[in-house]
Amino acid sequence: MTKMMLRTCALAMAVGLCIDITTLAFGASISKTGPRTFDAFGNVVRLWVVAGIRLVLLLGLTLLTLGSIKPVFKRWLAVHCFLAPVYETGRRMLYGSSPERVYGSLGLGSPSLWLLCTAAAAAAALFWETTFPDSNGESNGKQKTQKARVLFMRVLYFYRPDTLLLVGAFIFLSLAVLCEMFIPFYTGKVIDILGTQYKWNNFLTAIILMGLYSLGSSFSAGCRGGLFMCAINSFTCRMKVELFGALVKQEIGFFETMKTGDITSRLSTDTTLMGRAVALNVNVLLRTLIKTVGMLSLMMSLSWKLTLLMLMETPITGLLQSVHDNYYQRLSKEVQDSMARANEAAGETVGGIRTVRSFKTEQHEAGRYNDRLMDTHNLKTRRDTVRAVYLLLRRLTAVVMQVAMLYYGRLFIQRGQMSTGNLVSFILYQSDLADNIRTLIYIFGDMLNSVGAAGKVFEYLDREPQVSTKGTLQPETLTGHVHFNNLSFSYPTRQERKVLQGFSLELRPGQLTALVGPSGGGKSTCVSLLERFYQPQQGEILLDGLPLQSYQHHYLHRKIAMVGQEPVLFSGSIKDNIAYGLADCSLERVQEAARRANAHSFISQLEKGYDTDVGERGGQLSGGEKQRIAIARALIREPQVLILDEVTSALDTESEHMVQEALASCPSQTLLVIAHRLKTIERADQIILIDQGTVQEQGTHQELMDRKGSYYKLKERLFTEDDAPH
Repeated sequence: MTKMMLRTCALAMAVGLCIDITTLAFGASISKTGPRTFDAFGNVVRLWVVAGIRLVLLLGLTLLTLGSIKPVFKRWLAVHCFLAPVYETGRRMLYGSSPERVYGSLGLGSPSLWLLCTAAAAAAALFWETTFPDSNGESNGKQKTQKARVLFMRVLYFYRPDTLLLVGAFIFLSLAVLCEMFIPFYTGKVIDILGTQYKWNNFLTAIILMGLYSLGSSFSAGCRGGLFMCAINSFTCRMKVELFGALVKQEIGFFETMKTGDITSRLSTDTTLMGRAVALNVNVLLRTLIKTVGMLSLMMSLSWKLTLLMLMETPITGLLQSVHDNYYQRLSKEVQDSMARANEAAGETVGGIRTVRSFKTEQHEAGRYNDRLMDTHNLKTRRDTVRAVYLLLRRLTAVVMQVAMLYYGRLFIQRGQMSTGNLVSFILYQSDLADNIRTLIYIFGDMLNSVGAAGKVFEYLDREPQVSTKGTLQPETLTGHVHFNNLSFSYPTRQERKVLQGFSLELRPGQLTALVGPSGGGKSTCVSLLERFYQPQQGEILLDGLPLQSYQHHYLHRKIAMVGQEPVLFSGSIKDNIAYGLADCSLERVQEAARRANAHSFISQLEKGYDTDVGERGGQLSGGEKQRIAIARALIREPQVLILDEVTSALDTESEHMVQEALASCPSQTLLVIAHRLKTIERADQIILIDQGTVQEQGTHQELMDRKGSYYKLKERLFTEDDAPH
């Protein structure tokens, strides 16, 4: 720790030497021209201005060289830069204001005194760092700030493709600000022309320049806004595509642990917020910075005394805003939480309206909702009161400063130190400058806070899927021989419970294997592992003797297809749903797959045939029709392994018969079904009874019935009543 601080201090002194030597040389060149004297007030002011400029230069140079500024470095810079003005101010307050040579009073004419000041500043910073280390809270706050800076830079990095748009926006921004700054200046000129001996040429020139500057400001501001919005829209689209691509690559366990609302919020809201927040804040920062520097320069040229008087308002309003922000942000968070509780109460009532009606608790629920709303109302009232008091105090401060400005401005006009037009220009500048300075004080913090949404987005972008998809095998032929070899597995959300334990199973090509057993025994888990939705903690699954993860991702899911109990259809035509994920799939292939799934007949009877829109999630079709379309979607891929998970559980007899005929069209494929209906189970070449994560019994239906074991005893739980065997 001490070595790091010493290295930092050494670097600080090295950086400071560059500027201080330049200052010494400049001071020496001035001393050769003879002594310069200033009035006491002006001399002290210049010392503070020089110190501020040196501090800004040192901080900027440090950021460029180090990328960040350590606390000890900040303290050293502050002490080193402001030691001389503090000393000079105190000396003049105690001993009066005798004329001094400016650079002599700074101590820069004496190398020994200069070295003493530099060493004293370094020693003071090191002493503070050692004696008063940062608390845990301060360290955590700095870590959060550093993280926010990293996020901010990452957001800017993603703006690289829009560099030309941003450069153009910056150029127009600068032009708009420069034109806008000169409008008040020429307004004062017009007043001076009208108040003195009127000259038509001067008046016309000033009016024309004002018009040109106004036109240039409006045109440049419009171009700036348009270019910024183009960059923001381009960034938002690009980020949504990046994020969506990262999301769909995640394993199924990720979507089970994350709420759907959180994911869609990141995708739809946060990507927009992060783009707008950064771009618009940078826009405001640059515009305000350029405008503030330019206005201060013009105001100093008009009256540096009034400028210093005006700057006295900044720390007062800054303190007011700091206090206001603390209270306002806390109350705003409480308001959001209270609104969430009110919405939760309303949602519970609407969602459980049958229960509410049956227990006749309508009035109770209405009263509960009213109580939540009143809590929200009271919090909003407190928040708005804090806001109103802050605005009142800020306005009073501004009025007091305006009165003081007018009073001293009148004195300066009477003394001939400035003209009436200059005073008008100064007041016009002052009305905007206070807000600009407040914006500069808080914009950087707001800009870092605004990238909070970016942190959530980058968290998803940086996440690596826990189920690897880096396999490369794509054999031309695949028999579909599957072997579950001693598997052990727990779900990510319930790792303490073993769903499969020492599980082994073999699926042979051309055979229909039925998995049966009580609910929660592990049947659907076998299917999920075969689909590579999860990765087993122990053991492996072999396909044709090779590990499942060694196969190329897209190839594997062409060769292994699944139809679930509740198949998902997407909005669009029947043809698009059957050919889902297959590029350039002909109508003939779609129709052939539909025939094998016994779906062609009912599709042909529809008015638009294969172009019929299925509606949202297939809502325009019956359950049996959706199942057959889902089977056709699986068969069109010509998979070698076909998985059917409870596909007949919700179907009527006729629809089930259609599905059974569809299964008969797959004689050479490896079929794995999970079923509770006897008609499906009886057709299986082998039946696997799974319970508590292990294989309890294995054989054909008749073999298992003859054994009178677990399969026979559990038949009433395994099969529906109307199908139960005798």
